[in-house]
Amino acid sequence: MSRCPSLRARLLLCLATAATSAGVHAQPAQAPADTATTAMPATDLPYSGFASDAAKAKFAELLAEVRAGKAPNPTDIADQRQFYQRYNDARLQEVQRRYPAKVSELTLAGVSVHSVEPAGGIAAAQRQRVLINLHGGAFMWGAGSGALVEAIPIATVAGMRVVTVDYRLAPEHTYPAAVDDVEAVYRELLKHYRAENIGIYGCSAGGVLTAQATARLLQRKLPAPGAIGMFCGTGLLFRGDSGTLGQLAVGQAPMGSDGGASLPYLSTAKADDVVAYPMQSPELLARFPPSLLLAGGRDFALSALTTAQRRLLAAGVDARLIVFDGLWHAFFVFPDLPESQEAYARIGEFFDQQLGRAQR
Repeated sequence: MSRCPSLRARLLLCLATAATSAGVHAQPAQAPADTATTAMPATDLPYSGFASDAAKAKFAELLAEVRAGKAPNPTDIADQRQFYQRYNDARLQEVQRRYPAKVSELTLAGVSVHSVEPAGGIAAAQRQRVLINLHGGAFMWGAGSGALVEAIPIATVAGMRVVTVDYRLAPEHTYPAAVDDVEAVYRELLKHYRAENIGIYGCSAGGVLTAQATARLLQRKLPAPGAIGMFCGTGLLFRGDSGTLGQLAVGQAPMGSDGGASLPYLSTAKADDVVAYPMQSPELLARFPPSLLLAGGRDFALSALTTAQRRLLAAGVDARLIVFDGLWHAFFVFPDLPESQEAYARIGEFFDQQLGRAQR
């Protein structure tokens, strides 16, 4: 995990393979000492034939930026924050060109948030509903423009109000500071919205935090939100095949075996804490609301998401998984991609279908 610091804007660090190669050139590989480990031959991986031409072009563009050395110092938090601030600011300009919205800053229960509404106003059918967005960024950056990149398209496409939470960040603050902030905002929104009309979603670290916050709300016996979305991250460490195969598919070295446990934010989380890692508790999962899981086929988080879906289904939860073949981690921060636009539509439809079901 330390090889590539961001859990959200990881694209620029994790794309280093040819997007147009079509040949396969296997080389003999030595058998590994572990008999359950497969020796991977050297090979060229062609880009997905199911992905759009726009996605293929963006992949090649990002690859060129990586090869040009456009990446932050992985050991310098200030440099990383500056890099991703510029990165998110650029994505926000792209989002605002396509999705006009009204944005206001306010404080809820002592926590800074941005409230986002479609420029044309909230749809009549959505006025009693609200979504909470939890931004990505390895729990170390992503507030402000990064959060708005995730909130504005969903608010616009779904016709809903989205409240994006600027939760406290690591390394200055560690677990459970972010969970505490989400709980505080949720309690405040409960004064104005019915629980079944509140949805929570997040990408990457925000997907992890969505699972953690849901577990905390259930643990505190608060009414569960109507539905949640865990995108490119969930309540499991980033282990499994995609930690290797997904990384190799974007030309990056395989992730470390800790799967993200060494992130500064999680340094104070115990392995048996069911709020920090809720997917290990079938009893808790049985109380989870309908859940949407979404990722790219080359996403290092894919194994965690598929495993989370299976555990949620085993617990009797309505859990849906959407995978975009050939797409990378947090791909939908690029609003002009057809796959991003499809993702926004699927997310909006999911919350529209699920929120308020207890009232129907």
